[in-house]
Amino acid sequence: MSRRLQGIEEFVAAAEAGSFALAAQRLHVTRSAVAKSIARLEARLGTRLFLRTTRSQSLTEEGHGYYERCRRALAELDAAEAMTDAARSTATGVVRLSMPAMLGRLRVGPLLLALARRHRGLSLELSFNDRRVDLAEEGLDLAIRSGELPDTADLVARPVGVQWMVLCAAPAYLAAHGRPAGLAELLAASALHEAVLYARDGRISPWRFHDAEGRLIEVVLPSRLRCDSAEVLLEAAIGGMGLARLPAWLAAEALAAGTLVRVFEEPQPFGFELNVIRSSSRYLPYKTRVVIDWLAEHLPPLLAPPVAAR
Repeated sequence: MSRRLQGIEEFVAAAEAGSFALAAQRLHVTRSAVAKSIARLEARLGTRLFLRTTRSQSLTEEGHGYYERCRRALAELDAAEAMTDAARSTATGVVRLSMPAMLGRLRVGPLLLALARRHRGLSLELSFNDRRVDLAEEGLDLAIRSGELPDTADLVARPVGVQWMVLCAAPAYLAAHGRPAGLAELLAASALHEAVLYARDGRISPWRFHDAEGRLIEVVLPSRLRCDSAEVLLEAAIGGMGLARLPAWLAAEALAAGTLVRVFEEPQPFGFELNVIRSSSRYLPYKTRVVIDWLAEHLPPLLAPPVAAR
């Protein structure tokens, strides 16, 4: 690496992340490596780029100006690398991707394994969890998210399918508690039913439906089970613990086997859009574009559409 470029990537990462520790996480190096690299850069430039205390760090006036120019320089380098990438017929390098746990294990993971077999130079680092991640802080290239996205210019999103939702329950549960014929009857008899509900960080996700006029209706039923695992909710519903609002692809096998049944047919199905997101501040490398294109082509058919109630 040219001596003039040494320390620039670490400096830009530290300026954007807000700390040496987060920059180290993003670059997959140690905090001391980042600190030493920036110290050498400051010594070479003969100026301080950061004001550091035991509790915080911020850019100096010189650091602000230097950061803007370095950021643009790195963007140009990314663009130059992408031009060479585009000439290749195979993807090479590491792509780091986070995705919802159950969806990732059962649908996305197998797809990406197939992609890796096609591109022998492609390496994947996959994280399976349901929390919202910060791409820059955690050094991720991509993340798959379900539902609404924040209104921000920092992210670029591409749709890769829809998670259609179904209301289902075990036959024994419906025999004991009754089977609502539609949304209105469910609302009227809500006190007679129990639900197994998805919740994260103490916050329950209400069920969403479209009524016959297309209006969005939110429903929360009494519940003895609230958790952040779709797999546990599926097993609880099969075990007769209550009504469940599940992704159709997840419930499909149990519905086909008859261990779950669709409670009623909805006039307009409701679904959460799935998007693969990336940072808008970086040029899109060929390896990353290959992953996004692959998911956009192959994931939608694996997300089962709503099935008719029996």
